[in-house]
Amino acid sequence: MKRRAFVQAASTAAVLPAQFIGGAFAQAAYPNKPIALICPYAAAGNADQRSRQFGRFLSTALGQPVIVDNKPGAGGNIGTEIVAKAKPDGYTIGMGNFGPLAVNVHMFAKLNYDPIKDLTPICLIERGPLVLMVPVNSPFKSVKDVIAKAKAEPGKLSFASGGLGGSHHLSGEMFKSLAGLNMTHIPYKGGAPATTDLMGGQVDMMFEQMYTAAPSIRSGKLRALAITSKTRSPLFPEISTMIEAGVPGFEVLNWQGLIGPAGMPAPLVALLNDAVNKALADPAIKEQMLKQGNELGGGTPQVFAGLIAAESQRWGKIVKENNVKPE
Repeated sequence: MKRRAFVQAASTAAVLPAQFIGGAFAQAAYPNKPIALICPYAAAGNADQRSRQFGRFLSTALGQPVIVDNKPGAGGNIGTEIVAKAKPDGYTIGMGNFGPLAVNVHMFAKLNYDPIKDLTPICLIERGPLVLMVPVNSPFKSVKDVIAKAKAEPGKLSFASGGLGGSHHLSGEMFKSLAGLNMTHIPYKGGAPATTDLMGGQVDMMFEQMYTAAPSIRSGKLRALAITSKTRSPLFPEISTMIEAGVPGFEVLNWQGLIGPAGMPAPLVALLNDAVNKALADPAIKEQMLKQGNELGGGTPQVFAGLIAAESQRWGKIVKENNVKPE
């Protein structure tokens, strides 16, 4: 059924420019071999888990294996570059993330790909808030407590992150900018060691993604001060937003979606976009994502492209104001 739908979509080729007619589009039975799904982060993280979850669905929907290939490094740049330089035939796609698509272009002196020109946004998969966490024995009971201490003793407080340029880090930089604070950033090589040191009190605070923060909140191992979305989470309605907590304009949502190389034929993009939207409507997938506190994505490739452009402009300003640079 999926293949017949693609053949029907391909009948629109007559209205497309000649340069789009070729590759996977010209093949009546796309796909006819395995598809590589590049994940630009290491195994076991959220990007990897989501890549495998959607890879399984796409494999069933398209009738060919979708093989997740982890290519971590350089803040997601290595894996994203592989997608950008692949043939636009639909056999190499990738998980596109917040950092490689909207932040790194402003943070690194040089990228070997252009997030706007060299990639095709296919479909947004999810957006997820973060939670400002402190150790359970911390003296800070509210965001206002943190602000007061940071202003009284500039540079003394520290915030951890899972690495430079990620949503953990940039949330802290936005907090500094909007509240006028001077705090020290402590980057780690991954969220797990950062959370371990946070629990041990080696750092004062951390913006943690909701899906990993939830177990620590429920078990009482860490204290949640505020959430980074505009509205409260149905999972933890008792946790105020950063805006409610006294930081106007504060909103951070970590996001990711399916991407491909630039130049993919429109019918091929439409086929993959349709498959992702159907995956988001799958009851099991939907339930798991909502239980993790994420917002479901979906929509058109144009919607995803608009998000990437807007986020790039927004985070470029934060990176420049705080002189954020790679190690």
